[in-house]
Amino acid sequence: MQAFRVVLLLAGLVAAPAVSAAQKTIRISDSLVRNAERLKVERGAQWMGQIGKWRFGDYAVVSGKPGWTHTRTTGNFFRTESESRTHETFTFVLTNAATDSAVVNAARNVNVQELHKLDLGHGWALGSDQLVQESENFTALITINRDTTQTWALFLGSTSGRDSEGKHVAFLTNGERRILLSLASSNKNVYDFRGMPALGYEFIESGRSLCAVQYFGGSFDFTQTVWMDSNLDARTKLILAAAMTAVLQVRSP
Repeated sequence: MQAFRVVLLLAGLVAAPAVSAAQKTIRISDSLVRNAERLKVERGAQWMGQIGKWRFGDYAVVSGKPGWTHTRTTGNFFRTESESRTHETFTFVLTNAATDSAVVNAARNVNVQELHKLDLGHGWALGSDQLVQESENFTALITINRDTTQTWALFLGSTSGRDSEGKHVAFLTNGERRILLSLASSNKNVYDFRGMPALGYEFIESGRSLCAVQYFGGSFDFTQTVWMDSNLDARTKLILAAAMTAVLQVRSP
């Protein structure tokens, strides 16, 4: 689960002439700052065959398991072109203080198309190494207390390439409600990676900010933070907590 976040981190490293040691925080709505609990995220141990034991506030991963990761790479005869497809899955169970549980089943697909220079020897080469296009789609299905009649779906999708403008879409829905995940950064411009900013998402429904998750603290600070609107009902909080945990698992360095 590295491709997308590695691009972001490397972009910051290349663009920043110096790295600031100051702690950074993503910019979120003033209304969420006023109404939210700010919770520090603990990752816990991540042993072989498990996912991170994420914990914040009353929410904790009590079990989890990564699935198989499959990567298939194809190319032309001279290996100047290649396409790599990766598929991976994971699942986990998140509980709250009332012992309600959210079961999350997730899958992620990454497709990378690249050009490679042809080495002719003696320092000569044809072409150059280039990223042509990279795309990612991540989907997580969330059920509360195993009630499959009320399934929520989290979707994160992105596309970037040499000849096209980068695109990003992210939302959480149950078919009736739609909550947008807005990119968040400690920089004013969320697409400005100079100085290695803090990165995350803010969850917004019909103009109201419900919660936010910071999965990267900026520079070399890997602190993660969650904000949750205190006025939400317990079920909605658990759904949002499960979605933010999925984001932490797939986006955190």
